Order: sequence, then structure tokens, then C-alpha cells
Amino acid sequence: MTALVIRSAQDAIAAVPYLLGFHPSRSLVVIGFESAASGTCAIRLDLPSLEAAERVAALLAGNGFRRSLLLGYGPDDEVRESAAAMRAALDSSGVPVAEAVRVADGRWWSLTCTENCCPAEGVPYDSSASVVAAQATFDGQVVLADRAELVRSVQPLDGPVRAAMREATERAETRLLSRPDDPEEPEESVAFIHALLARTGAPPTDDEVAWLGVLLTDLRFRDEAWIHIDEDAPAADIAFWRDIVRRVGEPYVPAPASLLAFAAYSAGDGGLANVAIERALDADPAYSMAVILREVINAGIPPSKLRLRMTPDQLATAYYNQQRRAG
Repeated sequence: MTALVIRSAQDAIAAVPYLLGFHPSRSLVVIGFESAASGTCAIRLDLPSLEAAERVAALLAGNGFRRSLLLGYGPDDEVRESAAAMRAALDSSGVPVAEAVRVADGRWWSLTCTENCCPAEGVPYDSSASVVAAQATFDGQVVLADRAELVRSVQPLDGPVRAAMREATERAETRLLSRPDDPEEPEESVAFIHALLARTGAPPTDDEVAWLGVLLTDLRFRDEAWIHIDEDAPAADIAFWRDIVRRVGEPYVPAPASLLAFAAYSAGDGGLANVAIERALDADPAYSMAVILREVINAGIPPSKLRLRMTPDQLATAYYNQQRRAG
């Protein structure tokens, strides 16, 4: 979901890399718009995408989108076949396709015009010169070369960084095992998380990252970090949790990767949210927060409906009451 304004096929071509976070290839991109509640939604499918047409159409219709655009990236015959199936499904679901285009090599071809409305060689475009690109750049949005680069952006750092983090993780695990049973310890851990999330400037040290990773295995502390994500302006949270995901040891990946996914989805960055969820589920296929976020994204639930609206005091009270009931 995003605030980018799309008024033409060329606007859509310029917007797609910013909506996805990367330049697509061998893809069909479906953009839903004219929804008062959900803004604009972009869904990318690998080609061929025939089997997904009914599901995507139902998703957009169910979330109140009234019109759509299709953009295909790939061989002409493959794009046309997938676009035709998607267009039929969208039209029958009440989300008519305003335009469908094939994009390749700096040119685009309309798949909807029935007469000679497009030259055989396609219509050239320059996305970098568009208002959409200027708006996205001004907003600080970054486009990666392809999805593979996006996946690499959440993969573990290696070399000296990884060696240092292994040592820091061992120290954190030793600290956890030797920690006395102190009733004030939860408050100290919450204070540590608050201080780390509030700090600006210097990134967390290896020992701070390792200790945070250990603490986040406790859902109480994971949820504390969760409610501190700024859903209105999550850029700083995205940068923070991406750094944590890349530095923590593999057993400690699920929580920060899920928090990164939530922050990214809050920003409308479904591409980053998806690869972060994949990273979490690779480490723990049953991690509940990642499983729930995957279901939310697959259902097309907009970020505006995911807002937690919980304060730290409310969270503390909820856990206190939970402990009383358990006791």
C-alpha cells in the first residue's frame, strides 16, 4: 500500500519498482486502486500466473478495490496468456482492468487496445523522469536491482562480523544461564529494550545485539519491541531491525525478522515484508508471528487494519493479568 499517485500506464511503470522495492522480471504485477480504505495495492506473481487469477481477483474485490492495472514483464506470449486470465478474473469480480501493458527493454505495449493504438516497436518510457519517481525518491524510497538483491538484504553478514557475533552470542547465552532469579529482572530487560530502541546515532554493539536476540525469545520482550514500532513512520525501525536480523545468530532470527516484516508492511513495503517473513520461517517454520503475518499478507489485509494501538503500560498490564490467571 502506498500514497503514490498513478494516473497513466507510464505512471504505473514508474511506480511498480517502488511499490515492490525492486525491479521485477518474469512477473505479472496487479495494481488495485480506487479503494477509500486501502489506498493502492500491488501484487507480484511469477510467470506464468494462471492459477492465481481467481485468488488475486477475490482478494482485491474483498478489500474494496474498484479498478486495477496489469503490468507484465517477460516473453510476449507468456505475458499475454497470464494477463488475459487475470483480466477475465478481475472483470468478473467487479475490479475491471483500466489498462494492461507489457514492459520490456525500456518500452511498453498495450494489451487492451484493439486497433493500431501502439507502434509495433512499443512506446519508449523513462521512469527516472517521471513525477512518480521524483515523489518516491523524495520520500526516501529505494529500489533494488531485483528480488534476489532484496533477499540478500536480510541475509546474515559474514566474515569478521559473523565471527565477532558468534563470540558475543556465546557471552549472551552464558549471561542468560547464569542470571539469578531476580523478580526485578523483567523490568531491567524492558528498560534495556526501551533504551536500545530509543537510541540514535551509534548502532548497537555486538554484545547488545546478541543480548537483544536472546531476550526476544521471550514473547513478553518480543511484544515490547513490537509495540514500539512507529507504524506512521517506520523507516528507522526498518533500518534497525534489518541490521539486527543480519547480525544475530540463526536461532535468534525469527523474532527480529518478524518485527522487520511488520515494520516493512506498515510502510507499505510488501516485498521486504515477504522476504523478512521467509527469513523468519526458514529459521523456525512454526514461529507464530511470522505465520500470522504471512496469512495477513496473503489475505491482502491493509496495514491500516493491523495497528496494535497498545501502550507499554497496557502491555505490562496484559502480561500481569495473564500471569495471575496462570498462577
